[in-house]
Amino acid sequence: MRKSDLHMTFKNIFNIALITLIFVGCTNVPEKYINLENESSKLSQNSSTYEMVWDKFFKGDMDIINSDYFTEDVKVVLPGDDLVGIEALKNYYGNYVNGFSDAEFTFVDLFGEGDKLVKHWNFKGTHDGDFFGIPATGSKVDLSGTTLILMEDGKIKQEQDFFDNLDFYRQLGLME
Repeated sequence: MRKSDLHMTFKNIFNIALITLIFVGCTNVPEKYINLENESSKLSQNSSTYEMVWDKFFKGDMDIINSDYFTEDVKVVLPGDDLVGIEALKNYYGNYVNGFSDAEFTFVDLFGEGDKLVKHWNFKGTHDGDFFGIPATGSKVDLSGTTLILMEDGKIKQEQDFFDNLDFYRQLGLME
């Protein structure tokens, strides 16, 4: 074999190897990027489910709080004793619907990572019904807060609300 033929053969083998490496490198996406895509999809599904549930709830569909959208052991983290279970959660949040017949609940922002969500919200309404045993005051409220949410397998597993209770009581006319 002549030297120039040998050089051409080596050059062809090198080019084929280089093209193969580039092709394999482009098709073998590292697992960490695949996981990011899965997490992004999970976050999108969790956010959609969460927002749909609470939108329907505050429009009066209290039966949306069920095992299709909540884990059986769903928990509301509260100072003192936590509430656990679907019925406890439905009864707890039902106070807002019963106490404020014109309740407006707005998602200001909803973001997170995977199974963890953070909701910035606003609640407006007129206190015209029983609210956790407090008789109607006729007062209008405009309250903002944040909720930390934990999802599990596409269902709501835990919530913890943060808002200014003192301001809320003042708006209700219960404190100066």
